[in-house]
Amino acid sequence: MRGIVQRVASAQVSVDGKVVSKIGRGLMVLLGIKEGDTTLDMEYVCRKLLNMRLFDDDSGKPWKRSVMDAGLEVLVVSQFTLYCKLKGNKPDFHAAMKSSKSKPMYEGFLDLASRTYQNDRIFGGKFGAMMMVSLVNDGPVTIEICSDGVNHVPSKNKDKRKGASASSSQKKASNRKENERKTNGVGRKASKPETVIEGDTGGEVRPKESSPSLSHAQLFWAPTMLLLS
Repeated sequence: MRGIVQRVASAQVSVDGKVVSKIGRGLMVLLGIKEGDTTLDMEYVCRKLLNMRLFDDDSGKPWKRSVMDAGLEVLVVSQFTLYCKLKGNKPDFHAAMKSSKSKPMYEGFLDLASRTYQNDRIFGGKFGAMMMVSLVNDGPVTIEICSDGVNHVPSKNKDKRKGASASSSQKKASNRKENERKTNGVGRKASKPETVIEGDTGGEVRPKESSPSLSHAQLFWAPTMLLLS
């Protein structure tokens, strides 16, 4: 599914000289539906359309607010020619979804946008009719949204991936605690005695003798023993 989105100061659609839909400031969208598109494609394009930030905030900073944030209008017109492929100089539209299937999908798109945003802010053209579309592009700003090649992950798979990620985090935390435990001396292997080379031994390597340690009792009685001696 493909949407050509234009930020507009105004736009309208006429059929047989009569205005079908008309909006003021907001977004004008040409929507192309190709063979194989599903509701996942529809949801992706609709979500991007309503949430991408193409409008200034109250202080005038650009690219800060979406059409919903700004409370503006959206006009969506079906446009199967977006899936045109030239064969020589002749346009071929076989990639576009047939009207018998694309019409309910187009109507479903309008319904989804209305439920996501506001019903009185979403407008459409007349499907299958020869329409006259006029608009005043504000900027100009023209953005393409395309679901082709997007990897749509079902919510169940997302939950599984989140669970796997949580399990991995727990394992890392457990390993970190184990390393800290070893660093603090619990379960630390006994170190080998330090060796020294003494010059008068002909290069013989001998273990370094450690100073004998006194017990608490010996330290206590040491002054008394000195006096007695």
